[in-house]
Amino acid sequence: MLNESVVQQLKSIVGDAYFRIDQEALIAHSYDGTPMLQALPDGVIYPETTEQVSEIMRIASQYVIPVVTRGSGSNLCGGTTPVSGGIVMVMHRMNRIIEIDMENLTATVQPGVITGEFITHVEELGLFYPPDPSSMKISTIGGNIAECSGGLRGLKYGTTKDYVLGLTAVLPSGEVLKTGGKLTKDVAGYDLTKLLVGSEGTLAVVTEAILKLVPKPKTKKTMVAMYKDIYGAARTVSSIIKQQIIPATLEILDNATIQVVDDFAKIGLPRDMEAILIIEQDGEPEVVERDMASIYHICEQEQADRIEMAQTREQAEQLLTARRSAFTALARLRPTTILEDATVPRSKIADMVLKTNAIAKKYNVSIATFGHAGDGNLHPTATTDARDQEEVHRVEEAFAEIFEAAIALGGTITGEHGVGIVKAPYLEWKVGTAGIEIMKGIKAAFDPQNILNPNKMFAKETKKRVVIQHG
Repeated sequence: MLNESVVQQLKSIVGDAYFRIDQEALIAHSYDGTPMLQALPDGVIYPETTEQVSEIMRIASQYVIPVVTRGSGSNLCGGTTPVSGGIVMVMHRMNRIIEIDMENLTATVQPGVITGEFITHVEELGLFYPPDPSSMKISTIGGNIAECSGGLRGLKYGTTKDYVLGLTAVLPSGEVLKTGGKLTKDVAGYDLTKLLVGSEGTLAVVTEAILKLVPKPKTKKTMVAMYKDIYGAARTVSSIIKQQIIPATLEILDNATIQVVDDFAKIGLPRDMEAILIIEQDGEPEVVERDMASIYHICEQEQADRIEMAQTREQAEQLLTARRSAFTALARLRPTTILEDATVPRSKIADMVLKTNAIAKKYNVSIATFGHAGDGNLHPTATTDARDQEEVHRVEEAFAEIFEAAIALGGTITGEHGVGIVKAPYLEWKVGTAGIEIMKGIKAAFDPQNILNPNKMFAKETKKRVVIQHG
């Protein structure tokens, strides 16, 4: 609980209306997009400026109060759930696009800007901000920075870290840190900008970001390739890259996902196929035409059952929207939906999907898989019921084995969603004991009192490794 002195000091910073301790506010900010995880904070605060954030952190540091920063709460690893109580700092009032610099091709924005709205705004100016997480209609730039969000365009354009040039951030002590700038080159010391991107709110509170923009692609073309053999789909992915073609989007849906998405979107997806690839290329018209013709030929060579080219931009958007709606479609099936992510080398996509299917069968749970085939990032998604604790335990065991399988294939436990609290027991599997100790040292250097998003990233106990039976 916060004492009355602290409450009054915080109210004096943001005003009575923007610091809340009523049950409605506490409950609304006690959970995020992660299922089966909830914890009440002691207060919720809504700052408007970097200066206010600095003052709030000085008070939090003085009284050793945990602080969890939050955007729209679409986090899927428990990263914005206040498991240690304290204050949830909601960044939605800091939602300004401060500047679009047409000479340097940069944007300066506050963290509460909605990603999709920002993308639309810069495209109206003839520019392009590529990171496009599936949650972009509600997720914020600050949340994207905290998680180093990816998206459908990650193969060709990279992820959020590739577009953050500079940051203004408030340290747990209340000091204001500025990193980077409107620069293409900057090797002055450690790269603190890249360190903060993906740090999941454990090191500092981002209050402003300088983002790189690129010219808007002149044209786009989209196709869907359908396969009765999932290895054919996987070979297509590898063949496209081997031919040195880098599509803007290269997505895969397995049969279970196809069925559910078509039930939801009703766009006539091929329900008898083991997998489909949704492929989009953008850029100069002649390059797009050439690349799509080559991709079409590759799909034929790899025994695609059918290949269809979107004839209009509306048809293309329909396909991409269907892919983005995969989680929503699956969530309709049962009361609880657990969307995970694991990444493997793209050549191991089919192996990973088949291993996931085998693991789901072993534990008698329902798991559908979709994701970014081009960069190897898959989203195995379980539908279950949180009230059935025995089934949920089987789901958890299945995911542990899926993470181990990904590592065994040369992959990692998370490509986009982050570690948070859900993946913390598995982090050492990927980075090793030495990696954990280095990361803890970085955390201690930034946050010696451990008040920023405490009890995230580092588990009290690493989960016992799964013994994978190969063959």
